[in-house]
Amino acid sequence: MEEGILAPVARLDRWLDAVLVALLVTCSVRYLLRHDLDGTAVLVLAGAAVLGAAHLTRRRVADRGAWPTVWIAVVVALWVTLTLVAPSFAWTAVPVAFAVLQVLPFAYAVTVVVVMTAVVSVAWSRIATDLDPTVLVGPVGIALVTVLSYRALDREARTRQALLDELTEAQADLAAAQRRSGALTERTRLSREIHDSVGQGLSSITLLLGAAEQDWDKRPLAARDHVTAAGAAARDALDEVRRVVRDLAPADLEDDTTGDALPAALARVAATGSHGLDVQVRVHGDAVPVPSTVAGALVRSARGALANVVEHAHATRAVVSLTYLPDEVLLDVRDDGQGFDPAEPTPSGPGGDRGHGVDGIRRRAADLGGRAEVESAPREGTTVSVRFPLGTGDRHG
Repeated sequence: MEEGILAPVARLDRWLDAVLVALLVTCSVRYLLRHDLDGTAVLVLAGAAVLGAAHLTRRRVADRGAWPTVWIAVVVALWVTLTLVAPSFAWTAVPVAFAVLQVLPFAYAVTVVVVMTAVVSVAWSRIATDLDPTVLVGPVGIALVTVLSYRALDREARTRQALLDELTEAQADLAAAQRRSGALTERTRLSREIHDSVGQGLSSITLLLGAAEQDWDKRPLAARDHVTAAGAAARDALDEVRRVVRDLAPADLEDDTTGDALPAALARVAATGSHGLDVQVRVHGDAVPVPSTVAGALVRSARGALANVVEHAHATRAVVSLTYLPDEVLLDVRDDGQGFDPAEPTPSGPGGDRGHGVDGIRRRAADLGGRAEVESAPREGTTVSVRFPLGTGDRHG
């Protein structure tokens, strides 16, 4: 069953009870001051007491099926009888009307309130000297307009609440989507970092151990050098795993105050990742400290680019250039390999992940506000360039 348009509120209900009791007492005193204490007066006082007692039982019958409707019918009937007998009790119509609006559906509530208003007008007309139509029509019209206006306000409030609920739900959905997007972005970042750091380190270890196996019998000293280099690469890979987990920069780059750590890290990458390739590291300009995140991105980009050269370029020589400019730092990795056409899609499968490594370099640079470019052509080698802006604060650590 539809509920009343006036929602029950505990504090309001207590005030309505208090107002009704006060009005009943006041109207009873007024009745005794104007009438003798006869049989009718006793019935009027008894009716007032019964009305008050019935009204106070409202919370006992609330939420009990049809009982609230029965309760309001009894209360309204008592009030109508009491008001027709003693018109001064018409003042008690206000708290009773509020109870009607709380219990009955809108259509029934409007009807009952209009009837109650008409009863008030009729009761007061009985004690008036002349018949005044406005006494009947005026209050009824005011009551009707008041209830209808409240109904319109109630509907608007419910509509606003529904919109607010939808907005809250939409915000929750958006937050969930942002969390999913953030998780996907973080997953992509970790995949890229693992590919260009841990993955390339493990690839270097595999190649070094393979070379050691080939030289084990005929060139034991060279095999030992390969194993030593593989051990160093394994230690670096372990450091990279720890840095990826902790989301920190590569080793020795976190608290660089002189600017020497980045060139030294690039030299180590060239030494452990060359695998027989002639790799030179060149530094141009005055070395200055750069943010650890940028330095880590440059080292990983160099490692990924050199891994691509070793595995796919069939090159004999590569140059890693680090250039310090007034407003940016630039890394170039150039090789004299077979090159490729950057416009053509990279094949998948073994030997076809060069594009993935280059794509990771581009994404890493973009995430930190830099950019990466690849210049290549068939049989003309490849150049991978990565640049990051340097602000005043960056140049001074």
